[in-house]
Amino acid sequence: MLRRFTWFQYKETEVLDVEALNNTRRADRSVLFFNRVPKVGSQTFMELLRRLSMRNGFSFNRDRVQRVETIRLAPIEQLQLARMVSSYSEPSVYIKHVCFTNFTEFNLPQPIYINIVRDPVERVISWYYYVRAPWYYVERKQIFPDLPLPDPNWLKKDFESCVLKADRECRYLEGEIHEGIGDHRRQTLFFCGHSEKCTPFNTVGALERAKMAVEKHYAVVGVLEDVNTTLTVLENYIPRFFRGATDVYYDEVNAFTRINRNFFKPPVSEEVKDMVRGNFTREIEFYQFCKQRLYKQLRALKLTKNTYETNSL
Repeated sequence: MLRRFTWFQYKETEVLDVEALNNTRRADRSVLFFNRVPKVGSQTFMELLRRLSMRNGFSFNRDRVQRVETIRLAPIEQLQLARMVSSYSEPSVYIKHVCFTNFTEFNLPQPIYINIVRDPVERVISWYYYVRAPWYYVERKQIFPDLPLPDPNWLKKDFESCVLKADRECRYLEGEIHEGIGDHRRQTLFFCGHSEKCTPFNTVGALERAKMAVEKHYAVVGVLEDVNTTLTVLENYIPRFFRGATDVYYDEVNAFTRINRNFFKPPVSEEVKDMVRGNFTREIEFYQFCKQRLYKQLRALKLTKNTYETNSL
């Protein structure tokens, strides 16, 4: 199978250093923490890690399915989470939908942080139809039988109509703190952290805090739209956990691409997507920031390899 890389624009004069771009070396323990963002292909990457755990010999751990998923935690809950993850023997991986948790604030050893991002508008559309998919409610009812069924009119509401009619669910207002339906529109929230300053939607403050966390703490933030580059960077920057990831992924590519795929999601016009993008400016900026960083990491690998080959002649 042909594996084609998409190269991002970079400055020819920019000095790129693999060591400077790799936060894996800053981790205090060989424990990988994947605080996965919803609807970015995280189910696929979670399954990839499960299979790699058997191949590369590390412990695989994930959060249990919850009735109500809590993304932002109180300080005592953050401490409990950090203690639990710190208790895992090395090497281990832990996976959970949760905001970035800084273990060093609790005087606990820092793990290796990773995550994945996705185009914010495509992601919010995916979430919109995910929570309306019939199989989603079948699975939820099987686990939590007493859950009430949603309003049929809400289930039938399509995304384009929701946007064009300025429905409360699809207005995406800047500075909004609580949208009331848990649609996870704030991708930055998973990097910004648990602070109340991270909750207003599409704000400069949340954006800058999220960028800072990525630069300072995350070994790799992959991009769903470029799996090839993501896997290559993961393999080279975190080899203890991702050795052979590309081969495992493509050996089982059909199985992976079927995970969590929603066949009930209709197409959305570019005109409507453009309307929504107007309200996602800083979320889009954060996505582009993560994308640029990933390609810098890839470019640094290429430069390092070329230098090694030249010096070996």
